[in-house]
Amino acid sequence: MALIANILFPVDFSQSCVAMAPFVKRTAAITSAKVTLLHVLGGSASGFDLYVRPPHEVAGDRSSAAREKLKSFLKSEFPADKSSRLLGAGDAAEGIVQVTREGGFDLITMPTHAGVFRRTLLGSTTAKVLNDADSPVLTTQHAETMAPRRLEHREWVCVIGLEEDSRRVLRYARQIAETFHANLSLVHAIPGTEPGLRVQLGLEEQTESAEKRAARQRIEELQRAAGMRAPVTIAVGPIKDALIEAARRLRADVLVIGRSPEPGSVGRMRDLTYAMVRDAPCPVLSV
Repeated sequence: MALIANILFPVDFSQSCVAMAPFVKRTAAITSAKVTLLHVLGGSASGFDLYVRPPHEVAGDRSSAAREKLKSFLKSEFPADKSSRLLGAGDAAEGIVQVTREGGFDLITMPTHAGVFRRTLLGSTTAKVLNDADSPVLTTQHAETMAPRRLEHREWVCVIGLEEDSRRVLRYARQIAETFHANLSLVHAIPGTEPGLRVQLGLEEQTESAEKRAARQRIEELQRAAGMRAPVTIAVGPIKDALIEAARRLRADVLVIGRSPEPGSVGRMRDLTYAMVRDAPCPVLSV
């Protein structure tokens, strides 16, 4: 069974979605997956419309207009005979999560809007989807101001922790790297204790601290359990900065990160997913 057979591409008709379309198309071509476009009609009609016309007429007109716009949106990239289009209503994030679960989608692809998204990640549709969705979410960088770079399959980097859930993340990273015929490497960050400590990647260190040796041993155990053996980089410093710098040094085409398996405000929101998606120098696949 294919790891990715059905891709959900939520669209809001923005330039971010237009910029991301070739990226999604490339992903689908590599995985032989079907792409479905989803638009969730949110907001409400103007007070004037509701004053002069019955609510059901206004709602019907808004829905018809959105359906026609969705039908013609990106039709050359995703022809109607090959890509379905779905129209929902209500909260965008809730609609995306619901459709993903009910439709059995294997991957959600979403742009990260520059500007507001980077200034305040919490509260955005993408952030809510990252928190609540069960499926992997692939996000790109700054798609509103620049087209995301071509999805390559050379160097994929997986951020790995030492907890038990890392086995799940490793297995998925191994499978997705094989699907894209990519080289896969792992990076683990150890928080620095000294104020102002520079990020140290330890790529050529002759000696290692006891903490690093213990981390390497644990990662080796996790790799054995996942049936893989990938090169490992241990970075020391502020966690997010260390991971971002490692991804940059390793020239990652895609960064794979794990989200907590528990949804909700006390679940996935505890991890570094949002900060990594916001600041990563490459697309991020959160699983």
